[in-house]
Amino acid sequence: MLKIAVLVSGSGSNLQAIIDNIESGYLNCSIEAVISDKKDAYGIDRAKAKDIKTYILDRKQLGINISSEILKILDGKVDLIVLAGFLSILQGELLHVFKNKIINIHPALIPCFCGGGMYGMKVHEKAIEYGVKVSGCTVHFVDEGTDSGPIIIQKVVDVYSTDTAKDLQLRVLKQEHKALSEAIKYISDGRITIKGRKVLGI
Repeated sequence: MLKIAVLVSGSGSNLQAIIDNIESGYLNCSIEAVISDKKDAYGIDRAKAKDIKTYILDRKQLGINISSEILKILDGKVDLIVLAGFLSILQGELLHVFKNKIINIHPALIPCFCGGGMYGMKVHEKAIEYGVKVSGCTVHFVDEGTDSGPIIIQKVVDVYSTDTAKDLQLRVLKQEHKALSEAIKYISDGRITIKGRKVLGI
């Protein structure tokens, strides 16, 4: 059984999707910890409701030290770290200890609308502003860059001329809930190998 930690900053709907997929039997894994960088993140409430161990690391207080605190909590305890709407940028020793064992979901089709400052609703606002006809979400491995690691899964949605950023966000979010659990399943099944930027076995 794959042991995972889920890192959240907000409502935790992707965390809930993972919990639901574990309970349905789709995922053969256990959530050993949920960590938030915001004390009022609803994702923490979702975890507590399922008796999952929770940790709050205030990013305003810890700053760049948040990665080392996460490492202290998770080193030797989990096989995979899942970033599910986690806003703090991971860096340092954590990335080396968990090399190719950290995944993130981004609400756009990387390499579009990603990188520094591109998160949450800002991503969808930029997609609408640019006039793209499709958008979607990307699950990727985390490396030293921002949204720059090898891509595991991408899901595509149509973008309509009448869409607001909120409309697009809701449509993409439905695909996020599928994509993140699919990526976890591929990893837990041992199907994935990485060659350069290419993720094989999907």
